[in-house]
Amino acid sequence: MSIFSSNDLGVDLGTANVLIYAEGKGLVVREPSVVAVDRNTGKILQVGAAARNMLNRTPGNVVAMRPLRDGIISDYEMTVKLLQSLFKTATQSTVFTPKPRVVISVPSGVTEVEERSVINAAIEAGARRVFLIEEPLAAAMGAGLDIKGAKGHMVVDIGAGTTDIAVLSMNGVAVSSSLKIAGDHMDELITRYVRRQHGIAIGQVTAENVKIQIGRVFAGGDEVSMNVKGRDVKTGMPRVATLMSSEILAVLSRPARQIADEVLSVLDQTSPELVSDISENGITLTGGCSQLYGFDALLMERTGIPCTLADDPECCTAYGCGKSLAWINHMQEGPINIARKRMMRSGM
Repeated sequence: MSIFSSNDLGVDLGTANVLIYAEGKGLVVREPSVVAVDRNTGKILQVGAAARNMLNRTPGNVVAMRPLRDGIISDYEMTVKLLQSLFKTATQSTVFTPKPRVVISVPSGVTEVEERSVINAAIEAGARRVFLIEEPLAAAMGAGLDIKGAKGHMVVDIGAGTTDIAVLSMNGVAVSSSLKIAGDHMDELITRYVRRQHGIAIGQVTAENVKIQIGRVFAGGDEVSMNVKGRDVKTGMPRVATLMSSEILAVLSRPARQIADEVLSVLDQTSPELVSDISENGITLTGGCSQLYGFDALLMERTGIPCTLADDPECCTAYGCGKSLAWINHMQEGPINIARKRMMRSGM
């Protein structure tokens, strides 16, 4: 074992949350991917949950923002500042502690340019060496699936920025797809619906709470309601509206169907032998948004294959990154060229 192993980190660099697994310690960081910075000085004021509470509430000289969008870096400088702060929390380093080696998960659809952006940001934030792993592969490992053998498994990882779908076998990805239809997209649809149907402007945090509290993607269960506060778009005054779960079902049905259609598309590209394995092993759902009521039932209805929600689905990718630290000495450093490999496979 490497003398630096105790300082290695597994990082789920998510659009909504960053989770960090420290070798020998477990999950040590679980913070929203939000940074609050003073515009005038460039100084970080808050990171994580404290910064998230400042979204859309800051004075002119302070900006609270999410530097990751659709599973990739949208603001490089802020991502570096976010990782710097979280790496310090995770490692509690001293002048005698070596910089950590880091395994970071990236969406299946990431380009080589986006891969390099992630690597450079992590190194600038304090990583010594950086290794990348595809999110669905990490999620499968974190969910406890046995992907070492030739038997096929399917993982549908529904996060905030992306939905990653993959068929896995022999510690690798056989077929995969990545959609930019996930939790954030659903939040935007809820925001637009409430504005159009109820005449109230609500923020992203409120929309996310609506999705979590009464969101569903499959008919069934008891009808529930939720009161939301926002700004009346006509008068500008505060107003309260009552939303029903049946309304949110109508809003979220389309993106949920698009995810189900993509699952069918991936199955269509998969070899008959692996599809047979998947029908036997079932589909595993991971990611925070997979907890929406009815996602397992929807996919089961569309595919005819049993679907199971993983234990602690939000943390599966982080746990998988943590497990991969065991063979970090054998991993490929730098870009893994996921997009290029997919193009080569499709051209064969």
